[in-house]
Amino acid sequence: MLVGMDHIGIAVKDLDEAISVYRDTLGFKIEAVHVLKERQLKVAFVSVGGETRIELLEPLDRESSVAKFLETRGEGIHHTAVRVKGIDRMLEDLKAKGVRLVDEQPRTGAEGARIAFVHPKSTHGVLLELVEKP
Repeated sequence: MLVGMDHIGIAVKDLDEAISVYRDTLGFKIEAVHVLKERQLKVAFVSVGGETRIELLEPLDRESSVAKFLETRGEGIHHTAVRVKGIDRMLEDLKAKGVRLVDEQPRTGAEGARIAFVHPKSTHGVLLELVEKP
Protein backbone atom coordinates (compact mmCIF):
# COMPACT_ATOMS: atom_id res chain seq x y z
CA MET A 1 0.00 0.00 0.00
CA LEU A 2 2.89 2.43 0.65
CA VAL A 3 4.47 3.67 -2.58
CA GLY A 4 7.02 6.24 -1.35
CA MET A 5 7.49 9.80 -0.16
CA ASP A 6 5.30 12.38 -1.86
CA HIS A 7 6.10 15.72 -0.26
CA ILE A 8 6.98 17.68 2.86
CA GLY A 9 4.56 20.44 3.82
CA ILE A 10 6.04 23.67 5.17
CA ALA A 11 3.83 26.32 6.77
CA VAL A 12 4.76 29.88 5.77
CA LYS A 13 3.35 33.30 6.59
CA ASP A 14 3.90 34.76 3.11
CA LEU A 15 3.81 32.40 0.14
CA ASP A 16 5.23 34.92 -2.34
CA GLU A 17 8.21 35.57 -0.08
CA ALA A 18 8.75 31.82 0.43
CA ILE A 19 8.53 31.18 -3.32
CA SER A 20 11.17 33.85 -3.87
CA VAL A 21 13.53 32.17 -1.39
CA TYR A 22 13.01 28.65 -2.76
CA ARG A 23 13.13 29.70 -6.43
CA ASP A 24 15.52 32.65 -6.56
CA THR A 25 17.88 31.89 -3.69
CA LEU A 26 17.85 28.09 -3.51
CA GLY A 27 17.19 27.26 -7.18
CA PHE A 28 14.06 25.15 -6.75
CA LYS A 29 11.57 24.92 -9.61
CA ILE A 30 8.04 26.18 -8.94
CA GLU A 31 5.77 23.47 -10.34
CA ALA A 32 2.33 24.78 -9.43
CA VAL A 33 0.43 27.22 -7.22
CA HIS A 34 -3.12 26.40 -6.08
CA VAL A 35 -5.79 28.10 -4.00
CA LEU A 36 -7.75 25.59 -1.92
CA LYS A 37 -10.77 27.62 -0.83
CA GLU A 38 -12.36 24.78 1.14
CA ARG A 39 -9.20 24.39 3.24
CA GLN A 40 -8.49 28.15 3.37
CA LEU A 41 -4.99 27.66 1.90
CA LYS A 42 -2.77 28.85 -0.89
CA VAL A 43 -0.12 26.26 -1.74
CA ALA A 44 2.88 26.03 -4.02
CA PHE A 45 4.68 22.85 -5.01
CA VAL A 46 8.43 23.22 -5.56
CA SER A 47 11.06 20.68 -6.56
CA VAL A 48 14.68 20.17 -7.50
CA GLY A 49 13.93 17.05 -9.53
CA GLY A 50 12.84 13.58 -8.60
CA GLU A 51 9.42 12.67 -7.28
CA THR A 52 9.51 14.13 -3.77
CA ARG A 53 8.48 17.78 -3.59
CA ILE A 54 8.02 20.52 -1.03
CA GLU A 55 4.56 22.00 -0.50
CA LEU A 56 4.59 25.56 0.81
CA LEU A 57 1.36 26.37 2.71
CA GLU A 58 0.04 29.88 3.38
CA PRO A 59 -3.23 30.23 5.33
CA LEU A 60 -5.90 32.45 3.78
CA ASP A 61 -7.89 32.77 6.99
CA ARG A 62 -6.80 33.26 10.61
CA GLU A 63 -9.07 30.38 11.65
CA SER A 64 -7.53 27.76 9.35
CA SER A 65 -5.54 24.87 10.81
CA VAL A 66 -2.32 26.15 9.19
CA ALA A 67 -2.86 29.63 10.66
CA LYS A 68 -3.27 28.06 14.10
CA PHE A 69 -0.10 26.02 13.51
CA LEU A 70 1.83 29.19 12.60
CA GLU A 71 0.48 30.95 15.67
CA THR A 72 1.66 28.24 18.06
CA ARG A 73 4.75 26.84 16.34
CA GLY A 74 5.85 29.41 13.80
CA GLU A 75 7.03 28.73 10.27
CA GLY A 76 8.45 25.33 9.50
CA ILE A 77 7.63 21.72 8.74
CA HIS A 78 3.88 21.18 9.06
CA HIS A 79 3.54 17.59 7.78
CA THR A 80 5.12 14.79 5.83
CA ALA A 81 3.21 13.05 3.06
CA VAL A 82 3.55 9.53 1.75
CA ARG A 83 2.12 8.25 -1.51
CA VAL A 84 -0.18 5.25 -1.18
CA LYS A 85 -2.29 2.95 -3.32
CA GLY A 86 -5.68 1.93 -1.95
CA ILE A 87 -6.17 4.80 0.50
CA ASP A 88 -9.65 3.59 1.53
CA ARG A 89 -8.33 0.18 2.55
CA MET A 90 -5.32 1.73 4.27
CA LEU A 91 -7.55 3.98 6.39
CA GLU A 92 -9.68 0.97 7.36
CA ASP A 93 -6.57 -1.00 8.34
CA LEU A 94 -5.11 1.88 10.36
CA LYS A 95 -8.39 2.44 12.18
CA ALA A 96 -8.65 -1.29 12.97
CA LYS A 97 -5.13 -1.10 14.46
CA GLY A 98 -6.22 1.73 16.75
CA VAL A 99 -4.43 4.51 14.89
CA ARG A 100 -6.00 7.91 15.50
CA LEU A 101 -7.07 9.55 12.24
CA VAL A 102 -7.84 13.16 11.43
CA ASP A 103 -9.76 11.97 8.35
CA GLU A 104 -11.62 8.67 8.40
CA GLN A 105 -12.59 9.16 4.75
CA PRO A 106 -10.37 10.55 2.00
CA ARG A 107 -10.99 14.06 0.72
CA THR A 108 -9.77 15.90 -2.36
CA GLY A 109 -6.45 17.68 -2.01
CA ALA A 110 -4.33 19.78 -4.32
CA GLU A 111 -3.96 18.55 -7.90
CA GLY A 112 -6.94 16.19 -7.52
CA ALA A 113 -5.21 13.73 -5.21
CA ARG A 114 -7.23 11.83 -2.63
CA ILE A 115 -5.77 12.62 0.79
CA ALA A 116 -6.27 11.84 4.45
CA PHE A 117 -4.32 12.80 7.57
CA VAL A 118 -3.14 10.61 10.44
CA HIS A 119 -3.20 12.36 13.81
CA PRO A 120 0.24 13.30 15.19
CA LYS A 121 -0.59 11.60 18.50
CA SER A 122 -0.35 8.27 16.64
CA THR A 123 2.91 9.08 14.83
CA HIS A 124 5.19 10.47 17.55
CA GLY A 125 4.24 14.10 16.99
CA VAL A 126 4.32 14.18 13.18
CA LEU A 127 1.22 15.01 11.14
CA LEU A 128 1.23 12.38 8.38
CA GLU A 129 -0.65 12.85 5.12
CA LEU A 130 -1.62 9.89 2.94
CA VAL A 131 -1.77 10.82 -0.77
CA GLU A 132 -3.31 8.75 -3.54
CA LYS A 133 -2.69 10.31 -6.95
CA PRO A 134 -5.36 10.04 -9.67
